[in-house]
Amino acid sequence: MEFNEKLQQLRKQHNLTQEQLAEQLYVSRTAVSKWESGKGYPNIDSLKCISKFFSVSIDELLSGDELITLAECENRSNMKKIYGLIGGIIDIMAAAFIFLPLYGRLEDGHIYFVSLLSFTDTAEINQMIYWAVFILMIALGIVKLILIRLDKEPWCGITAKCSIAWGAAAICAFAAAREPYVTVLLFLFFSVKIFILLKQIQAKQS
Repeated sequence: MEFNEKLQQLRKQHNLTQEQLAEQLYVSRTAVSKWESGKGYPNIDSLKCISKFFSVSIDELLSGDELITLAECENRSNMKKIYGLIGGIIDIMAAAFIFLPLYGRLEDGHIYFVSLLSFTDTAEINQMIYWAVFILMIALGIVKLILIRLDKEPWCGITAKCSIAWGAAAICAFAAAREPYVTVLLFLFFSVKIFILLKQIQAKQS
């Protein structure tokens, strides 16, 4: 008997609906439905809760092959979370672009490099754009970390793609503004985020 059949049998023996079982395990009813239909396995923590709630061992719930499959799924999930965390941290690190002296300011025939806080050698609209670029980048990073913490995988993927698209737009904007240091650093950030996204896709498909 497969795990999904065992879980369904145990639930019915205890006269529980999927919703009631979900409440006891602190998961969504959709998760229970997914497990019982054989479309997925619970993570290790949920599996321990199921084992404790029904007073059965994990070995009784899962066969050897199912344990291997669960371990592989858990490993892929953990890798995706790690890559997501790195991507979120990189976005938050965009705060450095506000404080580092990366912006050229012409003064007495010489170019001095100042931080965005002191940068005034451009139109006010440009300054607003610069601030908006980095504030939104930082916000995307914070949102990504929150979504990872809440285990909202689909939204994490959407946020990651938005971050990459915004990064590409930022590179174009600063290249057009002839800010070479900012452009190069943004391109490095962008390259790392592309690499992370590819790794996440690879982990999902493996």
